[in-house]
Amino acid sequence: MTTATSMPTPEHDLLSLVQWLSPAFPTGAYAYSHGLEQAVAAGDVRSEPELREWLQDILEHGAGWNDAVLLACGLRGEDLGALADLARALAGTAERLKETEEQGAAFAKARAEMTGTCTNAMPLPLAIAEQAKELSISCEQVIALFQHAFASSLVSAGVRFIPLGQAAGQRVLAALHPTIAALATRAATATTADLAQSAFRAEIQSAAHETLDVRIFKT
Repeated sequence: MTTATSMPTPEHDLLSLVQWLSPAFPTGAYAYSHGLEQAVAAGDVRSEPELREWLQDILEHGAGWNDAVLLACGLRGEDLGALADLARALAGTAERLKETEEQGAAFAKARAEMTGTCTNAMPLPLAIAEQAKELSISCEQVIALFQHAFASSLVSAGVRFIPLGQAAGQRVLAALHPTIAALATRAATATTADLAQSAFRAEIQSAAHETLDVRIFKT
């Protein structure tokens, strides 16, 4: 008869990270659209190709890139409090700030309830970094899985609201895999000097969402 070892292994660490980033983990990610709901309502995103292009721009030039850099800095052991302040300053709209802080707080609460320890509430990428830096997983892999979870959540929002079929949504997500992999490689060695954001339409739609008459998503 064999018994499970209590010592963590790389495989266990990977499963822990996948659990934290899964839709089942209670961060409430399904409730946020990152301004996509407004983009759909305004007619900017109406099809599978438009959703793919919209999400690729966010990943490469918007909050996707900045969150990846902040996550990398946190994983390398930089001061999380200072990085959290920077993350808040980089949130271009009130809803972007709400999105990252509420999900970060929900993540910290869930982790605290799981482990019985105190976990700091911070913007989401730094809340993840605080826990994931103890895992025996490469920085690049943590970033890739974090961004895949982010893209998956927005694809799900697009499937529900555009609406698209499930197959179309999965094609969009699969098409973003090369972008996510390349972004993770670049971000793994990036510093705060590399932070930059130019996904202006996403920011504008995020701001406009604050006054959208009928809303399904929080952001």
